[in-house]
Amino acid sequence: MTARSLLIFLSGCLGACGHSSSRAADSVSIATLPVATRTASSADTSLGTSKSSPCPRTGRWALCSLEKRLRQAGFVVTRIDGEAPRRPGFNVAPTAYTLGHARLEVFVYPDEAALAKDIAAMDTLAASPRGKPGAWPMPPTFVRSANLAAVLLTDSPVQAERLTLAISAGAPQPN
Repeated sequence: MTARSLLIFLSGCLGACGHSSSRAADSVSIATLPVATRTASSADTSLGTSKSSPCPRTGRWALCSLEKRLRQAGFVVTRIDGEAPRRPGFNVAPTAYTLGHARLEVFVYPDEAALAKDIAAMDTLAASPRGKPGAWPMPPTFVRSANLAAVLLTDSPVQAERLTLAISAGAPQPN
């Protein structure tokens, strides 16, 4: 068993213990772990919470927080090099990814109000301006969360549902 696996296992065991003595249990169990495991756990917990993190937790989506969330949801995320084509109805340029055999285009707005303004004039089933045909090569899956809109092109309803759940869970919240 690797040190990381052991740490995850022990963390799960600690969570199953009574809540009244969780602080005492945490300090005792960490003290008894091998030094390499303690060092790894300290580094892991500081990565997402550091104020100097390149992807701060602000309550708004950033590309780095989206990529992290998609990886956590089990997607293999590959950013497509170059600029994705502008899409009618969206006032920001998309960032394109491949998720396996699917294509994902992500529109990150400065805030929710700017996104809401664009969405008010859109047919979200077609991911295009109302009354105009969609410019997508297949029926899109449209997902919106906070300041982010995403359009997934896939023929897999399971993949579409996984993406929808990953994004609609919300942007990482401030600590």
